[in-house]
Amino acid sequence: MDMPVVHNCAADSCAYNRDQACHALAITIGDSQMAACDTFFGIPRKGGVPMPAGQVGACKMDDCQHNVDLECQAPGISVGRLHDSAECMTYQRA
Repeated sequence: MDMPVVHNCAADSCAYNRDQACHALAITIGDSQMAACDTFFGIPRKGGVPMPAGQVGACKMDDCQHNVDLECQAPGISVGRLHDSAECMTYQRA
């Protein structure tokens, strides 16, 4: 199974975000309440891998239509800013 790609990320203040691209190898989405990017890490230092590589490794949003056995089945996702957090904009309640 291929992991869904993070097509773009608007969370500019994330340590893994460079030029609207995710440089974490894999991210985790969600908690029991919100489809937030749990991998979001707000520090000035930038990290991750040299080339954009972000993929969804796990999704805890059991009520999302793309979620099958806590794995994202969307072909790709977008992460955006919502209030004070980085949110999966692809999340759709089933």
